[in-house]
Amino acid sequence: MTQMMPPEWSPQQWLWIGFPHLADEWQGFLAPAQSEIAAFARAVAESGQPARLVCPDEDHARLARGLTGDAVDIRVHRYGDIWLRDTGPLVVREAGSGAKAQLFGFNGWGGKYVMPGDTEIGATLADEAALPSARADWVLEGGAIDVDGTGLGVTTEQCLLNPNRNPHLSRQEIEARLHRDLGIERLLWLGDGLINDHTDGHVDNLARFVAPGTLALPVAAGHDDPNAAIYADARQRAEAFGLKVIPIPSPGLVERTDAEGEVKVQPASHMNFAITSHLVVVPVYGGASDGPAVDAIAACFPNRRTIGLRADAVLAGGGSFHCASQQMPQFD
Repeated sequence: MTQMMPPEWSPQQWLWIGFPHLADEWQGFLAPAQSEIAAFARAVAESGQPARLVCPDEDHARLARGLTGDAVDIRVHRYGDIWLRDTGPLVVREAGSGAKAQLFGFNGWGGKYVMPGDTEIGATLADEAALPSARADWVLEGGAIDVDGTGLGVTTEQCLLNPNRNPHLSRQEIEARLHRDLGIERLLWLGDGLINDHTDGHVDNLARFVAPGTLALPVAAGHDDPNAAIYADARQRAEAFGLKVIPIPSPGLVERTDAEGEVKVQPASHMNFAITSHLVVVPVYGGASDGPAVDAIAACFPNRRTIGLRADAVLAGGGSFHCASQQMPQFD
């Protein structure tokens, strides 16, 4: 193995965060989404870790500054959507040469959301951080995988085996590329991700490593939880793989009426939490599961403060705090 992606709980230098700016992509939720992302960036910065809030132009930089105050570092770069977990660089430790930005092909989540700047922002952020970089010969989004630092990774079949990403690659070929590019030696394949997740089932909305060999998974909120069968299948696979499973309450059924008047199930999840050096930020939605979910996740990280922040508007754009951020690891 020549390079390895560290787990998210490893020390970090800073956190990149994307700032919402495209009104057409936010269906009337742009201003509240900007406020929620600003609160996220401010909380990270006030915890003692630098937060770099990425804005597309000077006008949005001024708006962001007004929402965050002086604690947050505002950076101006061209990008489309805010989901830097998927478009930003995955920083790995390369044997003998330190940090390296591993870049991948990006096709707008299977051609669904193609926006100017999203194929370039990963290299732009790597250059700004003075990181050497390399681009792999296949499509991968950062939210599609998670690692525990021991060579173990987790993903979903729905995403990585989807023909809208890498139709020419078999399961075994994808595993070989994950080993080559991110140091993943063993891979747990879960099945589907959350219903109506436009990423085709990213694992960071379903299952997260919280320690080596330990996977946090949602527990259905009740008989009407739309993802109950998905959670049960994920737990069965994880336990059969030999992992310790930590149950996290699910928000259950969360619906929203879209611009055409159609009521749709939302891929609401407390699992899209962001782990930083001093703080864990959990998305909450104003429901009964908020407090228990924050408490359950806090128990996984006793040496960090864990908080819940409202993410209803960010969810309307298709993701949450983990999706909108990407960490810069601190290597010795």
